[in-house]
Amino acid sequence: MKSGFVGLIGRPNVGKSTLMNQIIGKKIAITSNKPQTTRNIIQGIYNDSDAQIVFVDTPGIHKPNHKLGKYLNKQAYYSIDDVDVILFLVDASTQLGGGDKYIIEKFHDLNKPVILILNKIDKMTKDEIFLKIAEYKELYDFCEIIPVSALKNKNIDTLIKVLKDHLTDNIKYFSDNQVTNKSKEFIISELIREKIFNLTDDEVPHSLTCIIEKIENKKNAFIINACVIVDRDSLKKIIIGHNGNKIKDIGIKARKEIEQFVGKKVFLDIYVKTIKKWRDKEKYLAEFGYNDFEL
Repeated sequence: MKSGFVGLIGRPNVGKSTLMNQIIGKKIAITSNKPQTTRNIIQGIYNDSDAQIVFVDTPGIHKPNHKLGKYLNKQAYYSIDDVDVILFLVDASTQLGGGDKYIIEKFHDLNKPVILILNKIDKMTKDEIFLKIAEYKELYDFCEIIPVSALKNKNIDTLIKVLKDHLTDNIKYFSDNQVTNKSKEFIISELIREKIFNLTDDEVPHSLTCIIEKIENKKNAFIINACVIVDRDSLKKIIIGHNGNKIKDIGIKARKEIEQFVGKKVFLDIYVKTIKKWRDKEKYLAEFGYNDFEL
């Protein structure tokens, strides 16, 4: 058998998390139109009869304008060094921009295969796809160029087949039934955070924190208490909504996906807490074993 680590690199919102979820066959990385939704390096584990491929999903590389942005870029760059193969994802349906060229410059000193993934081809004609391939060929000598649609599951089998040709290890790093390196609590908190983003548009900043304060695995159900931490009362009001309608909707949608993930009925209780000072937030998170930059 073959095995190895594959890094997913690209700008925000090009479909890295969607692609990994499609390959793994289970939702382990959240997706949203908000930039920098992915705040952590998440590993998704693909297994079949002759290979184990560990996909490393990273925060989108972007021009940072705050401390969190710099931290996310640093995480993404680290993954370039630690993987065997790089998948460079671009949104092929949009114009080639400076952000893509900036990332490509980072590849020139690498001694490892870089595969270009032209994502979102479901929005393009064949002629447009051929033109986009030619455009990127001028910038870097990619070992492979594969057009895909992560959302529509197009050419994913081809991608897996190509990746196997570039794997050099023959060790199983994870068990056959493991799909991610992250804990159950982490995935649950991420699913809740996703629903907040999707149901509040651009009103709530991407840096909000969600933690699982308690999770009980009963015989027929999970009982979960979650806390959403914000730094302003105005954000708390937005998330709760008029007469609690927004937080109720968030809970209903999150519960459905959590039940799919854990395979059991879920009783979910979400509340929102305002903590204005950074030190107070760190102290509160530490009570439950969390570090803010790990969320």
